[in-house]
Formats: sequence, C-alpha cells, structure tokens
Amino acid sequence: MGDQNVQKSAISDASGTQNLAKAMEPVQEKHRKNKYAFACTMLASLASILLGYDFGVMSGAVLFIKEDLKLDDTKVEVLMGILSFYCLIGSAAAGRTSDWIGRRYTIVFAAVIFFFGALIMGFATNFAFLMVGRFVAGIGAGYALMIAPVYTAEVAPASTRGFLTSFPEVFINGGILLGYVSNFAFAGLPNHINWRLMLGVGAIPSVFLAISVLAMPESPRWLVMQGRLGEAKRVLDKTSESRVEAEIRLSEIKEIVGIPQHCTDDIVPIPTRSHGEGVWKELLIRPSPSVRRILIAAVGIHFFQQASGVNVVVLYSPSIFQKAGIKSKNGLLGATVAVGFTKTIFILVATFLVDRFGRRPLLLTSTMGMIISLLGLGTGLTVIDHNSDKKLMGPIAVSIMFVLTFIASFSIGLGPITWVYSPEVIPLRLRAQGMSLAVGANCVTSGVLGMTFISLYKAITIGGTFFMFAGLAMISWIFFYIFLPETQGRTLEEMEAVFEKKEDEKSHGQLQLGTAATLPIGNGNGKI
Repeated sequence: MGDQNVQKSAISDASGTQNLAKAMEPVQEKHRKNKYAFACTMLASLASILLGYDFGVMSGAVLFIKEDLKLDDTKVEVLMGILSFYCLIGSAAAGRTSDWIGRRYTIVFAAVIFFFGALIMGFATNFAFLMVGRFVAGIGAGYALMIAPVYTAEVAPASTRGFLTSFPEVFINGGILLGYVSNFAFAGLPNHINWRLMLGVGAIPSVFLAISVLAMPESPRWLVMQGRLGEAKRVLDKTSESRVEAEIRLSEIKEIVGIPQHCTDDIVPIPTRSHGEGVWKELLIRPSPSVRRILIAAVGIHFFQQASGVNVVVLYSPSIFQKAGIKSKNGLLGATVAVGFTKTIFILVATFLVDRFGRRPLLLTSTMGMIISLLGLGTGLTVIDHNSDKKLMGPIAVSIMFVLTFIASFSIGLGPITWVYSPEVIPLRLRAQGMSLAVGANCVTSGVLGMTFISLYKAITIGGTFFMFAGLAMISWIFFYIFLPETQGRTLEEMEAVFEKKEDEKSHGQLQLGTAATLPIGNGNGKI
C-alpha cells in the first residue's frame, strides 16, 4: 500500500511538473511570438499608407491644381470626392481576389496599381488626365483598404488582436500626415510643378510596400481554406503566444472550413468551397439571424464612421480653416499639418487602449467627444459667418480648437475600432466578401460627402453643415450602444456565437444594452 502511495505521489508530482511546464510555455514564448505577429501586421498595414497619402495630399494640392488648371467648384468637388467611389470598386474586387490568390499577393497587387496611378497623376497635363490617374490610384487604394485589416485580423492572436489590427488605421493616419507634410514642403515651388510633385511622390511608398510584403507569411486562415495545413501550422506556431494556442487556433479553423480533425497531412483535400463561391447568397439572400446581425454591425460602423464628416475635415481642412479666418496659404497648410499630427498621435494612443479597455467603452466615449466637438465647431463657424466683416479672434481660436478635438476624439476610438471590429466579427467563410460590403459602405458615404461638401455648406452654411454632422454622430452613438456587443478577448472563431447569444436574448425580450463583455458563448466551445 505504501509503495502504491509513493507511486501515486510520484505520478502526481510528474503530472504537476508537466502541467507547470505547459502553464509556463505561453509565458516563455509570448514575447518572441508577439514580435513576429507584430512584424507581420506592421508590414501588411503599410498598404494603408497608400490611401492615407492620397487623401491627405489632395487636400492641399487642390489649392494649386484649381489655379493651374482653372477648375470651378464642381470639378473640385468631383476631384476630391471621386476617390472614395473608385476605392469602392477596388474594395469590392479585393474580396474575391484575396480568396483566389491569397491575402499577401493581393497587397502586392494593390501596391502595383497605386504605383501607376500616382505616376499618371504626377504627369497629368489636364483635368481629364488627372482623373484617369485618380481612377487607377483609387482602385489600388480600395484594394489596400479592404485587405490590410483582413490580413492583420487573421494573423493576430486573440489577446493582442485589438492592438495589432489598429495598425491599418495608424498607417492611414501616417499617410495623411505625410500628404500634409508633402503639401507644405512643395508649396513654395511654381504652381505648375508643386502639385505634380505632391501627387507623384506617392509612388515611392508603393514600391517599398510591394517589396516588403514578400517577406510576410500568407494568412494561416487562407492557407487552411486551400488545404495547406502544413504551411498554416508553421505560421500559427510563429504568430501564436504558445504552441498550445497555435493548435487550438488550427483546430478551430479546420472545423469552420470543414476539414476533419484527424487530417494532419501537410496538404489535404477541401470538402467545402475555398474561393468564395456561394458567400453572397449566405450574406445577402438567406443570412442566418446571427449573420444578419453581424452584417448590420459591420456595415453600420463603417457607414457611421464616415457620416460623422471626418473625411470632409481631412479633405477640406484648408477650406474649413479659411472659413474660420486663416487667409495665407502657408497658414492654411500649417494648420492642416497640425490636424495630421493630432490624428496620428491620438491613433497611436488608441492602439494601446483598445485591448485594455475594450472596444465599446472607447467607441462610445470617442463618439460622445465627436458630438461635443462638432457642436462647438458649428457654433464657432456660425458666429464667424455672421460677422464676416470682422476678425473675431475668439471664435477663430475656438473653431480651430474644436477641429483638433474632433480629430482627436475620432482617432482615439471610432477611427481605429472600425477597422478592428468589422474584420473580427465577420466569420471566416464570409470575411473577404463581408469586408468588401463594409468597406463599400465606408467608401460610398465618404464619396457622397466629399463630392457635395462645397455645395452643402453653400446651401445650409458652413456652421449648419457641422450641426448636421453632429446630429448624425448622435444617431451613431445610439446605434453603437444597441447593436455592437463587446468582442475583447474573443477568438475570431467565437464571434458568430457571441452574436447568436445576443439574437437569442433579443428574441426572448432580454436584450442587455450594457457591455457584452461577460456574455457566455452560446454553444460553450466556440463552434460556429
């Protein structure tokens, strides 16, 4: 009996040692693994610089283009807003393209397209030539806009996904800032040269992007969808916080794709669709209640992000500051650079907060700050408008301050969280096409506002326009509060279950409007 007790004790000790080793394994590997995932998402997010630069640089370049090419306000509106509609075409095509050739080569494809678009704009000799370049660059920017957040969401481990998937928005803001700086740097050159250099140098980032992306691994989820389990496992081993987590992630992805768990070969046949066939039917024609709710959340957050008027402020910063009382071109461009710095600094702060405080708290706080700022900006601009014959320093300073607080509020919440939230809630089998729809809503809203802003403020005044944006921001706060559950800490494979739970609660009249961070997973095992 004593011997048996000794044996049991020894077995227990050995088991305890093994359990301790397993428990310590994630801690020992965490730093190394996250560095690799960090590097992958950094490289992929470089694609977002393309869109940011194009938006930012045009805001200042248009001042010189208007004079050089003798453009009226209608052509200026078209030039400023049309990029979003071209992005819509690119983002719509990117979903199917990325399912076909992979996430990584889709990023390379985006860089190549944008490269030629930037060159065409740089060599443009008239408005029509410039619009051709705008079209080509817009297609490339649309591809980048969709694929960067999809890739980063699929590579990042759950514990740091919010932080890592904020990177595309960080780089969009970095691109905007580079565009503003380019405006300021080349503004002193002759008008027929300066704007061409501003637009043409946009080709440089795309070259670096196309080369650097080749050092990235392919998305492990896309590899599993192609039956390439061996490659997927190697990527997951490098991007997960432990080998145990890598095995769990691989098992969940295999279950979704329809690959039996006993299949462990490097290459296996795929029993389900792997290039996006039938996805549109499941998304739009016969969606399940949870998929419908996910689609409403993903498309809704993208719509309201742009309905707040943020891209109007980015595109028309010089015009807004001119209405606020700044007259010199150097002063206008300098104030615009301040917008770029504010946007970039606060987006960097947001990346460190999104996994600590969750999506909902930042989103709701950010939107409330935007509402207050828009109301203040509308008031300041209205006072200046009604006293156009006087230079009122107080309202001018207040208007500039509220432009900066609006940008800061947007950048610390709604800006990055839109790109974190939408790709993480859409199920793997629907992700590429679902993100195309969400980004499409983003592009259409941005395009409509960009192409009508001048006409709008002439019709209802500049102050009235920002009061309208404040009203839309109030509606967006209500939408976020009701329709967007917390997703912090969930794996991508659990998301549909979170929305299933919310749908079940709604059907029983028990919908909780508070944070959903403590909601139990519907089926207990993350199966979707």
